[in-house]
Amino acid sequence: MWVTNDIIKWSLRLCCRRFPWKRSSIPVLASIKGSSLSRNGFTGFWGGRLNQSCPSGTLSTTRFYSCGEKDNEDLKDSNSLTTENSLSTGELNKTSSEQRQRTSPFLELLHRCNSPSDVLDLASKYTPTNRQVSQCLSRIWFSTKKLSDEQRRYELQLMFEHPEFENLLQKATRSIQYMRNEDVAYSLLSVVNLGLAQRSRVIQTFLRTCQERLNDFDEKALSILASALERMKASQNVDALKEGMRLVVEARLPEIQNVLALQTMMRLLGRDAPRELKQKLERKALSMTDQFSLPNAQHMIFTMATIGFHSKPLLKFCSDKIKDNLHDIPFNILYNILQSYKELLYRDIDLLTSISDHVASTFDIWTNKQLVFFLSAFKDRLFCPTSLMEPFTEKVIANPDALTLKDLLSVLAVYSSLNYDLRHQRQAFLDSLSHALISYLPKMSGLELLKAAYYLCGMNHFPSALLEQLLTSSTLEQLASTSFTKSKERMFQRVDICLRLDRPLLPQPLTVPLSVLGNPTPNPLVNPRLSKSLQSVVADQANATLQEMLVVENFYVIGKDLGLGGKTLLIAVIYTPNSSFCFGTSHPRGPLALQIRHLKILGYTPVLATEQLLQSSSEEEMTDKMRGLVFPEHASDAQPQVGDVES
Repeated sequence: MWVTNDIIKWSLRLCCRRFPWKRSSIPVLASIKGSSLSRNGFTGFWGGRLNQSCPSGTLSTTRFYSCGEKDNEDLKDSNSLTTENSLSTGELNKTSSEQRQRTSPFLELLHRCNSPSDVLDLASKYTPTNRQVSQCLSRIWFSTKKLSDEQRRYELQLMFEHPEFENLLQKATRSIQYMRNEDVAYSLLSVVNLGLAQRSRVIQTFLRTCQERLNDFDEKALSILASALERMKASQNVDALKEGMRLVVEARLPEIQNVLALQTMMRLLGRDAPRELKQKLERKALSMTDQFSLPNAQHMIFTMATIGFHSKPLLKFCSDKIKDNLHDIPFNILYNILQSYKELLYRDIDLLTSISDHVASTFDIWTNKQLVFFLSAFKDRLFCPTSLMEPFTEKVIANPDALTLKDLLSVLAVYSSLNYDLRHQRQAFLDSLSHALISYLPKMSGLELLKAAYYLCGMNHFPSALLEQLLTSSTLEQLASTSFTKSKERMFQRVDICLRLDRPLLPQPLTVPLSVLGNPTPNPLVNPRLSKSLQSVVADQANATLQEMLVVENFYVIGKDLGLGGKTLLIAVIYTPNSSFCFGTSHPRGPLALQIRHLKILGYTPVLATEQLLQSSSEEEMTDKMRGLVFPEHASDAQPQVGDVES
């Protein structure tokens, strides 16, 4: 009996020497390097034994635990490497927080975690320090950032169901009083991003702690807190903390030295910040421009768009920085910059031209969708990117079928709105687009048909198949079923007047029913300065008559209609704001170009009274310029004329 017991005991010791094991909560450091974390646990750190029924080298999932101090001593004797790199539970408790941060394998393991479950598995096998609790929460959020929406939902569901998640949150609320301010802010940001209920105990605890410590928060902690509050809904605690942050930021503004921190503060202060405070932020930002990197310049534009603050000198500086580094900016950033300019009502002709030239010079690297997005963004800024539209026109002619229906409608909107001069390529381009549209006819909704007809008619192109389908009773009923908005009525009004005045050659006559036209009579606005100036001009001319605010064809409003007696010369003076022209040019945009085209058909000579003209320094100067436009033979100097408009 005694001999048998001794044999079993020594056999077990021999097994220990060949296949050492460990306690599940104390990893063997020698086995950490090169290992990977498992979703179900860290099998590489369990001291798993070789499964005799499995191929050589395959670990089974059986866990082994040491049973006493004697076994621990045997382990030390059998594997000195394991002993030198292991920490007992008692030693972990005795080390200080700083030593533990430096010597524990926890951080190395934490950075290897690729999912929330990995982090929670790790936290269940350790007793994280106060700071490590914060790092766990941050790592959980970071591990989900690059996942797709579906993957993120799945991982977060596993996280909420994980038994350790509740324990980690409890540890966070208990240890918050011992956390550094920066860790408190990071923890709040993480739990907010993870989607925890804003009224939950953990978030409210963090909010209360932030309120208590707010005066002690440094620049970095304030910046992190601002990011967290930006993502939270309004509530009593959130609003109080935001108000406190506004006071702290205003008081500490001269001390802020980090550009990113300043931008975060600006976003937090938001649109409701007093203008005086926004001006202080502007001066602070301008004083730090020597520190601006390219990402800083980009982020400053996004920040100003977010808070609705238009600072011309700051926008100019950022635009110049971007213009000089276009080759380093990816599509999404460049497109968002253009969108931000739209929100800020800011246009820089040099930057827009540089972006257009850059995209044109790298034309082959962009997809059709990216090019269409660029063109639409330029259209929204009323800018005609000629250098880009030339190669794009050729690309559409070569392969129109590569464009989706949405792309086709966007392209038509751009070319129609900007009145781009296609020159000798006009017919080939419009035929290519029409051919591609016809292939989509069975799938097109009534609204899509109306938009396509609206754009094409404006470009003096009338594909019969599309127009016939638009004006069928079934399509009109479909559009009527969703109510006729002013926008739909306006589009039908254009189609109607183009069919009546341009008189295209169609297989069968087409007319737009009165029921869809609404009330096309516009509400004319009188410009007193223009009226007074024209009255002075007409008073000097014999047999000249002036009719003000004349409505032609129940659609167009002519500012002034000058009739010259027996000559029967009709001159239509049209007030044209700057938005009627492509930005930075005297080239008329689509609506004005269409009006000029139709007035010529009706026998009028269009004369454009521009916004710039009406802003002349004196009444006398403006009258002289108008006289030169209306009666060129009496002008002392050459006066600007209406440019050629494609018809």
